[in-house]
Amino acid sequence: MSEVQRDLTFAEAICDATRQALEADPTVYVMGEGVSDPKAIFETTRGLYKKFGPNRVIEMPIAENGLTGVAIGSALSGMRPLMVHQRVEFALYAFEQIVNSAAKMLYSTAGKASAPLTIRLIIGRGWGQGPCHAQSLESVFGHFPGLRVVMPTTPHDAKGMLLSAIRCDDPVIFLEHRWLHSTHGPVPEEAYYVPLDKPKIVKHGSDITMVASSLMSLEALAVQQALAVAGVSAALIDLRSIRPLNIDEISKSVKATGRLLHIDSGWSNFGVGSEVISRLIERDLGIFKVRPRRLGMADYPSPATRALARDYYPFPEDILEAALAMLGLPEDRENVARAALSES
Repeated sequence: MSEVQRDLTFAEAICDATRQALEADPTVYVMGEGVSDPKAIFETTRGLYKKFGPNRVIEMPIAENGLTGVAIGSALSGMRPLMVHQRVEFALYAFEQIVNSAAKMLYSTAGKASAPLTIRLIIGRGWGQGPCHAQSLESVFGHFPGLRVVMPTTPHDAKGMLLSAIRCDDPVIFLEHRWLHSTHGPVPEEAYYVPLDKPKIVKHGSDITMVASSLMSLEALAVQQALAVAGVSAALIDLRSIRPLNIDEISKSVKATGRLLHIDSGWSNFGVGSEVISRLIERDLGIFKVRPRRLGMADYPSPATRALARDYYPFPEDILEAALAMLGLPEDRENVARAALSES
């Protein structure tokens, strides 16, 4: 049967996946602060409370540690909870539950019990959010064995990866950048499942490899297109999965290009890019023509004003300049790429 494609926003794709999971499996339920709120958590839970009722879409009090414990306990009892936090920082209140209970359950019970729990967390910048509500903490969660950590970029992957996360027997941290919720893309009507452990090759290339995830994959795509105008063949890999981290495709690409530029959504220090580069160097240092480079947030807390944000986050112009520094192009071709990016 051919897939019926619709143009959905990232938020609508999340909502569609949640609805289909609730319809298909009676053990699935949604819980969180604001799941029945009129704002519907950036439109990602729109209509679910009305359709499925308070026993399947459960509004919870402000008690993150407690509600995470409830979710883990229900998962151990045969349920498949989908828990939602409107900010990634709210999960820090439940960190002990996540990393010492959910993540270690399979190991500590010698494989006899697992916690099939999915936790949706909203990440990323937004002016006015300030240092406590605008962070990207994927590398923090990626540090712990027993967790899966994913960061979809497109509406298509958002739906497919959420459906895969809900039916996964491991606890899954599902990270959504707030700026992606309004992006559009084709999404099949029927249920489908995107793997939770494979990067996506967005573009093949022979001159430089760019690796990114979530919003930064879209920023890097604009740079890839600008470089193409200047005659540069840039590969772009959307990491998608932070844990498990699969670098096989990245290694193949860097062997072809000799150059690696990693763009983090979070801080560069102790970030995902550090892990990617370290693993590639350990595997084969000789694949690099020039030193690999990583970009990410500046090494201090997130600013709350637009004026400071410009020098804090990596923007497409910063990605382009980093790529040009690695490529060593003639000045006229560099200017062609800069002009193409400014016009995009």
